[in-house]
Amino acid sequence: MKRILSLIATMLILVLVGCNSDGSDSGQQKVIKLAHSGSESHQYHIAAEKFKEILESNEDVNFKVDIHPNASLGSEGDVIEQVMNGSVEMTTVAGDSNLTNTIPEMNVFGIPYLFDTKEEVYNALDGEGGKELLELAEAKNMHGLGYWEVGFRHLTNDKREIINPKDVENMKIRVQPAAVWEEHIKSLGASPTPVDFNELYSALDQGVIDGEENPLPTIDSMKFYEVQKFISLTAHNYTPAVTLLNKSFYDGLDDVEKDAVNQAFEEAKNYQRDVLDDKEDEIITKLEENGVSISEPNRKAFKEATKNVKEAVSREVSEEIINKLTQK
Repeated sequence: MKRILSLIATMLILVLVGCNSDGSDSGQQKVIKLAHSGSESHQYHIAAEKFKEILESNEDVNFKVDIHPNASLGSEGDVIEQVMNGSVEMTTVAGDSNLTNTIPEMNVFGIPYLFDTKEEVYNALDGEGGKELLELAEAKNMHGLGYWEVGFRHLTNDKREIINPKDVENMKIRVQPAAVWEEHIKSLGASPTPVDFNELYSALDQGVIDGEENPLPTIDSMKFYEVQKFISLTAHNYTPAVTLLNKSFYDGLDDVEKDAVNQAFEEAKNYQRDVLDDKEDEIITKLEENGVSISEPNRKAFKEATKNVKEAVSREVSEEIINKLTQK
């Protein structure tokens, strides 16, 4: 009898151990498909790789992060839809581009000269104003993890040096698919031309458009300097990389897993900010060595020319949103 009871006890222990190691939710590997439109050296990818490294190395959880760069799963607009329906778990996208079609309040980031320094930006994004904007994603079945960085945007073209707004007149400038950007470029006397980010290089190369505007790390990582020989450091907007998870996926994680995801995101955010801050001077040197003319524009004149652009998004972006974000 003792042998039988001992055998039964041993079998029960084995069953329980088996359940804990293979059958529980905490033991099952969670796979995160993280899709973005940048290259393998783009700002998106710098943060995504660090997020993957940190999360996969966390021994308290079992995650696998599959990164899909170069718009391989579709444009930013496509991937936002996929995150909402759950066919892709995660993405990071420009806050003031396709995302405004889903969360109109994100148009706030398209308002010219909202921020002057990165310190102002980080205080806004990491503060209550930035958090409240992220919470708007919940109604679209997305959970906002926070903001990675795209950066301050500058005007480029292949025609001439840009010092004053009149220098942009009659150029065809690529814009992101948002009303605020069309008004921005119109206010400079140029022709706004929507082009998906993954098609931008070829549009510049083929002369479909004369110029575009993006941060220096984007211009470098996407090799726009090969087809744009003039850069004007207008710093007219700061674009955050809004990082989103499918809400159903996030809600299905246990507390330990959620903490691990949030921690990995935060560490990747701080790492990316440091890396990009160090890279900008190196990029300017590299661009000049590649024959690019880099000029300091009359920013005061650009601010004056674009001061009424925010009226284009006044329905979606209230003064309350602007004041809370800029902490006025």
